[in-house]
Amino acid sequence: MEENQEKIFPAEGELSGKVALVTGAGRGIGRSIALALGGKGALVVVNYNGSGERALEVVEEIRSRGGSGEAVGCDVSDFEACGRMSEEIIRKYGRIDILVNNAGITRDNLVMRMSEAEYDLVLDTNLKGAFNTIRHLSRYFLKQRWGRIINLTSVSGVAGNAGQANYAASKAGLIGLTKSVAKELAGRGVCVNAVAPGFMDTEMTRKLTDRVRENILGAIPMGRMGSPEDVASLVAFLAGAGAGYITGQVICVDGGMAM
Repeated sequence: MEENQEKIFPAEGELSGKVALVTGAGRGIGRSIALALGGKGALVVVNYNGSGERALEVVEEIRSRGGSGEAVGCDVSDFEACGRMSEEIIRKYGRIDILVNNAGITRDNLVMRMSEAEYDLVLDTNLKGAFNTIRHLSRYFLKQRWGRIINLTSVSGVAGNAGQANYAASKAGLIGLTKSVAKELAGRGVCVNAVAPGFMDTEMTRKLTDRVRENILGAIPMGRMGSPEDVASLVAFLAGAGAGYITGQVICVDGGMAM
C-alpha cells in the first residue's frame, strides 16, 4: 500500500497522505472545497448525484494543479448507497480522513403551500444525507483516532428564512447533528464542525433579480456577497492539523449577516 500511495498522493502539502470525501462537489461551494483540499495535498473523492461530467471536470482541475482525485456517483439520501461508497473508498485507499457534507438542495415555498414531497426531499438530502455518510464512515475515523467531519449548514439554519422552512429546518438539524457527533467522537481525536455560509456569489444567486440582490446586500454589513473560495479556505483550515482543538463549533461565513 505504501508504494501505491506514493503514486496516488501528491508529495507535498499539509494534507498529503489524507483521503477526503466531499459530497455534492461538482459545482459551486463543493467544487471550491474539493479544489482547496486537493491543493493542500489530499486525495479528493468528488461525489456527485446529478452531473458526472461536472464532477470529472473538477477532478481534472485538481490533477492539473498537481493533486489527485476521482469522481464517484452516489445519492447521499440513499443509506445503502452511502454504505457501498464508503466501503469502496476504504477498499481502494485503505483510509478516510476528511468528510465534508456539502450536498444540498432547495425546494423553496411558503409553508402553507409547501408539499410533503418538497419538505421530505430537502430533509432527506441535506440532513439525512449527512447522517448517512457520518454513520458509515465514523467507525474508520474512530479506528484511526484521527478525523475531520465538516458539515455545510447555512445562516438560514441559524436565523431562519421565509419561504425556506424545509431548507432552514434541514440546516438547523445539521447544527444539532454536528454538536452531538462532536461530543461522541471527540475522545478519539475526531473533530466535527459546521460551516454556515451566507449569500455567496454562485450560479444560483446570479439568477436573482437586481432588486432581490439589492435587498440581500442591504442585510450584509460588509456590503457584498462572499465567494465559494471564502468558504473553501475555512473548510481547508478545519480539515488540517491547525484545527485539532476545535470541535462542535458553528462558524458563519456571511459578512456579518447573522451576528
